[in-house]
Amino acid sequence: MTEPIFKMDASGVDVEKIVLDIRESVSRKIEEGVYADARVARAERTNLATLRSEDEFLEFYLKCLRDTVFVDINDFEIQERRRGWAPLLVGIKKGLWKLLKFYTYRLWSQQNQINGLLVTAIEGTDRKYDVKIRALEERIRALEAGRDRQQGDGKSG
Repeated sequence: MTEPIFKMDASGVDVEKIVLDIRESVSRKIEEGVYADARVARAERTNLATLRSEDEFLEFYLKCLRDTVFVDINDFEIQERRRGWAPLLVGIKKGLWKLLKFYTYRLWSQQNQINGLLVTAIEGTDRKYDVKIRALEERIRALEAGRDRQQGDGKSG
């Protein structure tokens, strides 16, 4: 009999019910389109186990970073789960959002600017070192080829 990878155990806790609740919640969210985000779909398609080298992982990581660097500052739908007070609470939340939107947009736009600059710096550094490494590898090959020629000339003479 095989042991599960993850095991929960606590007296008085119905583990099967918790797991069932989680699965139902995930299924409901999938139906509602919560997990339809392109980043989630891409992560599902690109299993990290298929990446065979550090170079592939770094390339994948930089692509993910490039794709998700900016914070979404668009308006969002305000929802309330409590039924009785929902209209009043939604109204209050919308009012607060209208008051704070200017500050929030300003903060997130500055954060987006910083994020963009950081990604550009990381990509530039990666390209710079990639070019240097390739040049050094080529130089090593040339030096080794010259050494091999010298050794070959010495042995034949």
